[in-house]
Amino acid sequence: MAVNKLIQSVATQRNDSLPLAGKRAIIFGAGGAVGQAVAAEFASQGATVFLSGRTLDAVAHLARQIQEDGGNAYEAQIDALDEQAVNSYLNAIAEEHGSIDIVLNFIGPQAKDYGNSTNTLDLPLEQFLLPLTTIMPSQFITARAAARHMVKQHSGVILFITAVPARGSAN
Repeated sequence: MAVNKLIQSVATQRNDSLPLAGKRAIIFGAGGAVGQAVAAEFASQGATVFLSGRTLDAVAHLARQIQEDGGNAYEAQIDALDEQAVNSYLNAIAEEHGSIDIVLNFIGPQAKDYGNSTNTLDLPLEQFLLPLTTIMPSQFITARAAARHMVKQHSGVILFITAVPARGSAN
């Protein structure tokens, strides 16, 4: 399973029964299906997870589920395209909880928003550019904000996830 390989790549070399014990993982876009699955797996492997999304409902529900299962989870409503909000969020986590060990960003438009069913000749430029105006800026904003903390602590992992359109589709 891809999530297990992801965990192995960020796990410590210690022989802990929980490879992410003591790690703090920040997940942007944690309300989506992939973000929820990775957050739940990270928590089950011992990480404290900080879940964020543009709306609070899905991430709050996930945080409650993780806590009920014995994990540590916190939720926040953060727009990963708002640089000031992202910086404030990460600064607060670092100040209150210590290090920032893992950052993942799963934000992006829904597949239906890309216009996959629209003929290329009729597809508006704005719709074609949607991944470049959402995914790319948010990845840059969240990675740069995390890197500022990781450079100071001399450790950390920033993970990037490929968008659905990279797989190829009609048009």
